[in-house]
Amino acid sequence: MTRIRKTTLSLGTIAVTLLATAVATPATATPPAHRGPAVVTTDNETPVLYDDEEGGNASGDDPAIWVHPEESRRSIVVVTAKEGGLRVYDLRSRELQALPATEAPRTDPARGRYNNVDIAYDVRLAGRTLDVAVVSDRYNDQLRFFAIDPAGSAARTPLVEVTAADQRFLFNPDRAAVDEEHTAYGLAVWQPRRGETYAVVTQEGTTALATVRIVEVGGKLGYTDIRKMVLPASFPLPDGSTWFPCEEPGILPQFEGVAVDQRSGVLYAAQEDVGLWRLQLPLGSGGRPELVDRVTDFGIHDVYDEATEECVPVDPDAGGYGGTRLTADVEGVDIYYGPGATGYLIVSSQGDDTFAVYDLHGRNRPQGSFRVRGVRGADDINGSDGLAVTNRPVGGYRHGLLVTHDEPETGPDVDADRDATNFSYVSWGEIAAALNLKVDTRAGNDPRFR
Repeated sequence: MTRIRKTTLSLGTIAVTLLATAVATPATATPPAHRGPAVVTTDNETPVLYDDEEGGNASGDDPAIWVHPEESRRSIVVVTAKEGGLRVYDLRSRELQALPATEAPRTDPARGRYNNVDIAYDVRLAGRTLDVAVVSDRYNDQLRFFAIDPAGSAARTPLVEVTAADQRFLFNPDRAAVDEEHTAYGLAVWQPRRGETYAVVTQEGTTALATVRIVEVGGKLGYTDIRKMVLPASFPLPDGSTWFPCEEPGILPQFEGVAVDQRSGVLYAAQEDVGLWRLQLPLGSGGRPELVDRVTDFGIHDVYDEATEECVPVDPDAGGYGGTRLTADVEGVDIYYGPGATGYLIVSSQGDDTFAVYDLHGRNRPQGSFRVRGVRGADDINGSDGLAVTNRPVGGYRHGLLVTHDEPETGPDVDADRDATNFSYVSWGEIAAALNLKVDTRAGNDPRFR
């Protein structure tokens, strides 16, 4: 059995100092020409998924883009559909493969619920090197691993599961605790150097983050070295009060969307009802986590109304200490790599159906925001959860590609009486033109392709 070292770190002792500074002064400067969101378009969207028994309880959540090393048209998009498993699409958004959320390979198995996905490149397994889709499984509080066929979209079965048996629960001591569902949630891959692959995982309903090292276990893939960190759940305000983000009873302000700058080891983590954080990996390695930007209602005191299951302001006329770009929930996060240390951080502002863009280096200066309008039969993007972006040319997307979740999916061919989701493809070139951003598609920008 693989020996696992577990380290738990807490930020409770530094939260007051850190956040008193964060809310007293804006975390990011407003751009000189601040204006409303730009509008970009999409005409390429995946088939609709329905979250009901007839649809296989498929609810889209998070995408990842696998870039073929030689023939970009063979690149694929892998998405999670929760209880509906995984879907694999080509660059024209045609479904290539549907993988059910099978039981995890364990002695106490449960059927899976796949929440988030990311891609690990050049992983060693059974004497060969392969690329892997890494998936968080909420119902089993663990990671699942799927080898990617090098043929990509030309393969008969692009993904095959290679998860080792009986991997340790990430956040819970036993199956009874796992069944409470405070389990593995958001996920990002971190590959600091060749031959080392880690995953960053968040926990549903808490403020905990964890990292694990991905390793070979008996000819399959598993993980070891679980390390944890707990970020703040309450925040001191300049008026002397303490703000507790309003949540359902028993729930803390959780994280989901995470992304790692592979060049610097900086983790960007979206705390859904709070804002966007930046911290250094490995966890606890030094430097205080910093709140890069805050949701618009940061600091507004709410109470939970059990009758409506909604949070309502204690004082409807009260002001807060929020930012201007992120409307809760803050969801998907990913990185478009530029040359050197440059690039852009893209963040889903689910509450107002927009996407915020920040510089990747320095103080993460905001570069504007955009929304996505559907054209030629595609619908507008609403309530985006996960997203993925690449600077690499893939198929007809010669300036790079953004893939984003859309909920609810609408349109004349969609059954409005069923919970419908899907994913849309957006040209990075159009986003760059709308916000005056740079386009640089060289492989060397992204350390995963060096």
